[in-house]
Amino acid sequence: MYTILFRITEIVYLITVLGVIVVIISENRNPIKTITWIMVLIFLPVVGFVIYIVFGQDYTKRRFMSKRMYSKIKTRPLAEIDSSELVHYPSKYIDLIKLLRNSNQAHLLYGSSVEYFITGRDKFQALFRDIDKATDHIHIEYYVWDDDVIGNQLKDLLIKKSAEGVKIRVIVDAVGSWRVKNSFYEQLRSAGIEVEEFMKVRFPMFTSHVNYRNHRKVVVIDGQVGYIGGMNVADRYINGPSWGNWRDTHIRIEGKGVQGLQSIFLIDWYLVSKSLITARKYFPSLESYGDNLMQIVSSGPYSPAREIMQGFMQAIFGAQSYIYIQTPYFIPPESLSDALIAASVRGVDVRLMVPRRSDTLLVQLASRSYFKKLLRAGISIYFYEPGFLHSKLVVIDDSLTLMGSANFDIRSFEQNLEVMAFIYNEATAIRGKEIFVEDQNNSTAIVLREWIKRPVWMRFKESFIRLFTPLL
Repeated sequence: MYTILFRITEIVYLITVLGVIVVIISENRNPIKTITWIMVLIFLPVVGFVIYIVFGQDYTKRRFMSKRMYSKIKTRPLAEIDSSELVHYPSKYIDLIKLLRNSNQAHLLYGSSVEYFITGRDKFQALFRDIDKATDHIHIEYYVWDDDVIGNQLKDLLIKKSAEGVKIRVIVDAVGSWRVKNSFYEQLRSAGIEVEEFMKVRFPMFTSHVNYRNHRKVVVIDGQVGYIGGMNVADRYINGPSWGNWRDTHIRIEGKGVQGLQSIFLIDWYLVSKSLITARKYFPSLESYGDNLMQIVSSGPYSPAREIMQGFMQAIFGAQSYIYIQTPYFIPPESLSDALIAASVRGVDVRLMVPRRSDTLLVQLASRSYFKKLLRAGISIYFYEPGFLHSKLVVIDDSLTLMGSANFDIRSFEQNLEVMAFIYNEATAIRGKEIFVEDQNNSTAIVLREWIKRPVWMRFKESFIRLFTPLL
């Protein structure tokens, strides 16, 4: 009897797996991803199927919101303040600007100041000061918001501002902040603050919703001041991990560029609450606070265009002097890796900085499998030594800065909701370059002849993990 049941179970499982393989092939995914998933299903019976259910289902073709609704929230308010016809911008970036405008409705916004923060302490001090000055509304969106010291300081400050009559809306990612108890959010809600969780899941380890996360870090205050970058809300962004400091980068924007962040937040607010907000008061008329010109670019599973990755690619193609990249995770699509190699071969000074020690071992191993090819092409690679480098910063030619939430990896480019500021300004780029060079002084350059002499077992381990990069 048990033998018959076992055979029936085997047949049902085999039919199910074959059906899944047919679905994967018919989705016309990247062939490398398709082959990887088929290998997982074949060579990891049962376990592979569970992994696919959790991480493998393709939601990129699901329509999260209609094009008309997307345009209504994002395009209409910003169209009135588009600066493309009013200001001079570098002619070398005209193709990049057009690309981001056409693919992402990322309007060109002029008249903002930009301030860098390279420590969590400085960022949160400035953020709390700005929140305390708010008079109309505060919009907050974080991937991680921990119930710790800094998390509770922010919670208490928001409760205080809500009591003063300031309208506050909060979005947190349900998986990024899954350790936080509901009672933490209920304290906010009880104070009149609207709190929504992005793609809430009941069993984080057993649901495909784990695979598509809101990785953005955005704050908008009164439609005038905004924050964007790599820092979430957690004590580790101030105190660091157990093995060293936490080096991150965040920026404060004041001026019209903030209204690009506002549109991103309101789109996400509609996704989580189904509440449509387009009131003009959220896009107030603003004076000029500086000469920074920028486009705020978003990407996510609701759009198959991969706008941020396309922007990175176009920016690399246009580089003439140098490309400096800081990223905690380096698992690029082959097209981006090849673009960096091509830039180096044509004489561009390409430098990549990653942490020597990552908070994710598998990603660390996979990242290192790319280094030999890059080094042979003349690209300089540095290990940041004092702790964990979590900065997502790209600086090009003393004229272009890319700053936001996206890592230089497949997950950020293809699966997560991300946001990046493309800033066309010399002073901002030069300051970004200075930050990179300061960190380079605390880093160790990888030497090709030493890198290739590492033990065979180590290089094999890295190459083996790389086979699964579409899943990381």
